[in-house]
Amino acid sequence: MTAPAQGVSELQYPIGKFSYSGPLTADQRAQCIDDIAAAPKNFRAAVKGLSPDQIETPYRDGGWSVRQVLHHVPESHMNAFLRFKWALTEDQPTIKAYKENEWAKTPDVAKTPVEASLTLLDALHERWVNLLRSMSPADFERKLIHSENGEMTVDKLLALYAWHGKHHAAHITSLRKRKGWN
Repeated sequence: MTAPAQGVSELQYPIGKFSYSGPLTADQRAQCIDDIAAAPKNFRAAVKGLSPDQIETPYRDGGWSVRQVLHHVPESHMNAFLRFKWALTEDQPTIKAYKENEWAKTPDVAKTPVEASLTLLDALHERWVNLLRSMSPADFERKLIHSENGEMTVDKLLALYAWHGKHHAAHITSLRKRKGWN
C-alpha cells in the first residue's frame, strides 16, 4: 500500500506555516530557545548517512535540494543572530530582508561541502543560545523594523527562528521518509 500523495503545501510546510499569537510566556520562550539550541544536532541527524546524490535531491518538486537547505539555514540564522544583536543595541533598528532564493543559487552553495555549513551552524548556535539565555524579559519586548514585514518584537523573532529550524529539518526528514532513506 502506498501513502497518499501529499500536496505542495504539506511538502512546503511539513510542520505547518509559522504563526505567532504572542507575547510568549516564560515557558514558551524557554522552549523556543531549547529548539534553537537543538537545531544543529537535528540537522546533523537529518542528513546522517545521506549519499552525495541524496544531498542533491530537492525536498519537493520545485523546492531546494537538501544541499541548498543545509546552506540556507546557517545563512538565515546568521541574519537572525545579527538581528537580535541590533535589536538589543539600537533603538528599533531597521533590518534588511534578503533574497533567499537567489542566495540558494550562488556558486558557493554548489561548491561548499555541507559539513562546512553544519559546523558553522554548531558555532553560530552556541553563540546565539548564549545570547538568548542571557537576555531579560524586557529584552524580548524590544522592537525592530523588518523592511518587508514591518514592526516586530524580539519575542516574535525568537518564535519565528525556533519554527524556522524545525521547518527546514522537517523538509529533510520528511523527504527521507517519503523516499525510504533509512
